[in-house]
Amino acid sequence: MNIVIVGGGKIGLSLAEHLSDEGHSITLIDKNPSIINSCVNKYDILGLNGNGASYEIQQEAKVNNADIFISTTSSDELNLLCCLIARKSGAGRTIARVRNPEYSQQFQFFKEQLGVSMIFNPEFEASKEISKILQFPSAINIESFAKGAVDLIEIKLDEKSPLCDTSLSDLTQKFNVKVIVCAVQRGDDVIIPRGDFVFKAGDKVHLTSYQREMIKLSKQLGIYRHKNKNVMIIGGGKIGYYLAKKLSATGNHNIKVIEIDKERCEFLAQELPGVKIINADGNDTDILAEERVEDIDGLVALSTIDEENIITSLYANSMGVNKTIAKVNHIPASIITRLGVDSAISSRDIAAELIIGYIRALEASGDSEIITLYKLVGGLIEAMEFKIADSFKYAGIPLKDLNVNKNTIIVSIVRNGVVSFPSAEDSIEIGDNVIIVSKQGQFRSINEIFK
Repeated sequence: MNIVIVGGGKIGLSLAEHLSDEGHSITLIDKNPSIINSCVNKYDILGLNGNGASYEIQQEAKVNNADIFISTTSSDELNLLCCLIARKSGAGRTIARVRNPEYSQQFQFFKEQLGVSMIFNPEFEASKEISKILQFPSAINIESFAKGAVDLIEIKLDEKSPLCDTSLSDLTQKFNVKVIVCAVQRGDDVIIPRGDFVFKAGDKVHLTSYQREMIKLSKQLGIYRHKNKNVMIIGGGKIGYYLAKKLSATGNHNIKVIEIDKERCEFLAQELPGVKIINADGNDTDILAEERVEDIDGLVALSTIDEENIITSLYANSMGVNKTIAKVNHIPASIITRLGVDSAISSRDIAAELIIGYIRALEASGDSEIITLYKLVGGLIEAMEFKIADSFKYAGIPLKDLNVNKNTIIVSIVRNGVVSFPSAEDSIEIGDNVIIVSKQGQFRSINEIFK
């Protein structure tokens, strides 16, 4: 596909990298010539220095021939204007980054009247991911499929874990649980395990099952943690706002937000009446001590500086906080968790996954479409949810009679809202949602997973 991206910030660069790796023809527009020069030298893309909202610049970028136009600048209004001009210029589909909460009720209007095909809000999506982790704090990370009906969780095994030296084939009998182990990260390697695979200390295990089964296993492994009732959020920016609003709406949390900017605190106090807003530097250990961080169940560090988030999270861990989550922009999440932070989250990566999934769905053949896509373990494996259409070739055939590609596993099947974790006798039927995990990646169609 021909794809034009406006904005060479974190999200724009991440999209340029991932989409060019997937074989798309990318043109990046940015006002900063040094960004353009750096990207053109680093990635296999075209670069254009200029204003993405300029009709002349868009013509020069051949937006009229673009299958997809994506505007990712820091300005919501500029992104919408860019998309409107691109749509009028002949771009096939347009995607806009819109973050201001004031616009959240107008998304349908933007789509219908401005012709914007997709609107994404990285901060809102990040707040959803953090909320899921706080609800199941035993996990490092949680990815959800089938509108939340299926969760793929990540756990880490320490030296004392009862799972160490246990083979995958013995797991069910030893712990009396039914779980699907989708992938294991061991050091820098990623393994789609078979029955003879033996778990070792340090492994990061991605698994799924019914929630009751995952709770049961986490208790037996000694990693179970109660849900976080008392939550402290460091940073009252957009993610902090969305997260506090989401948590307070449940009525099950006591929430503190520590924000250094006084004017922002006044806004938060007005918009979040059930949340305690504190005007202070949340990365100051004296402030954390004053606010009795040791009594907090979960701490979420959301400052704009990765290093501050890491240090604050590590300090909270040392004070006995049940769960720490750090927002990162530049440092890979896998490195953060190795340092001792429980979980790390990147709004940039979340946004990239959303858009890549959307583009893959557009490319998909008629047998299926991609509903959800996650890149795990630094992009080394992918988890995808497909919707099975009428033209699917293998409907009704037992899985035991199908040859699934190496390093690919069918994780679950959702049929009429009912989740099942398939056995060899089960089959995929028209209308199902099917979730797979693969080390190969870049599938556009469910047919591609079969030999």
